[in-house]
Amino acid sequence: MESEPFLTDIKTLRDRARQHIENGAVTPGYKANRETIIKLLNEALATEIVCVLRYKRHHFMASGLNAQSVAQEFLQHANEEQTHADQIARRIVQIGGEPNFSPEGLLTRSHSEYVEGVTLIGMIEEDLIAERVAIDSYREVIGYLANDDPTTRRMLEEILAMEEEHAEDLASLLKELSS
Repeated sequence: MESEPFLTDIKTLRDRARQHIENGAVTPGYKANRETIIKLLNEALATEIVCVLRYKRHHFMASGLNAQSVAQEFLQHANEEQTHADQIARRIVQIGGEPNFSPEGLLTRSHSEYVEGVTLIGMIEEDLIAERVAIDSYREVIGYLANDDPTTRRMLEEILAMEEEHAEDLASLLKELSS
């Protein structure tokens, strides 16, 4: 019994590559629903932007005995969230979409809320809640993508790992400041 070849024959691959070249990276082998993925990625983009804004506010508003080190942590997280936003925007363009940076409706597209927090502990708690929302959101999108868009899935898996690290950092800070 002869098994089917693992890879499509080269001639077929070459022929398919010449079709619809205006689609760039999106080849006929792309299995995901592009419109759905672009919508989900624009929601993730909005979430990251809201997180950048909240972390930036917390960076500048942090005050008190432990404020300097916590403010630095907020700034580092803001910068990392900005990197995530940039990665997501780049991927949206790569799959033929347009990243939505419009402030109009930003909070309704975002999965996390923009809660300022008044005290240093309150700020950390709000950031931790937002990270936990992002973690669950990314897990669900990654599960939805499965093998239909491995590039987007891998990007989101890397972002998810960073969000988990942020949550752990914030949980540790909360423990330190609460004791």
